[in-house]
Amino acid sequence: MPKIELKTPKYADIAGMESLDRTSLGGIWTLSGYERELNNPNSELLILSLPSNPETIIGLACFWAILEEAHITLLAIYPDYQRQGLGKLLLYKLLEKAVQRQLERATLEVRVSNQSAIALYEHFGFRVAGERKNYYPQTGESALIFWRNDLQRAAFQEQLSKWRQEILSRLAQGEWQLEEETRAKIDTMEMQ
Repeated sequence: MPKIELKTPKYADIAGMESLDRTSLGGIWTLSGYERELNNPNSELLILSLPSNPETIIGLACFWAILEEAHITLLAIYPDYQRQGLGKLLLYKLLEKAVQRQLERATLEVRVSNQSAIALYEHFGFRVAGERKNYYPQTGESALIFWRNDLQRAAFQEQLSKWRQEILSRLAQGEWQLEEETRAKIDTMEMQ
């Protein structure tokens, strides 16, 4: 059973993050952009890697803490690893981090054509708040603006716990095993 590790990246991970960005997102950020994110205290950056090959980054997620908002800027899974519950794991962890930072809501933009990402965000209670016409300069495609309120409410905390169970079950079905440290990080939220 393959293991995965969820962690905060270090400088040694920048090239892998930029490579995943190019492959999955079309090159949103450069190496210097990722370096800037590592140094930014308002940036929450997470990666998924394979402990058997730590240089291989298969997932990437980030949000910026802006006032009381978690603005999700990136969420990507390497194409060979999509549809296995790993995107849910990253989004769950971003929302957990937003709660820990006492943020009230989460927002993001997504391509109108990215139906799998839209379904993921809707599963986590995000709702469309608007549309940005011609948002993506390479294609002229519009972006939907998604919004999720009430991150500090008890009902959301309960929902996080349910999502945690769902994600762990989904990963096990895909025969993924969380590396011990990653499992401990996810279990920590359950105890808080």
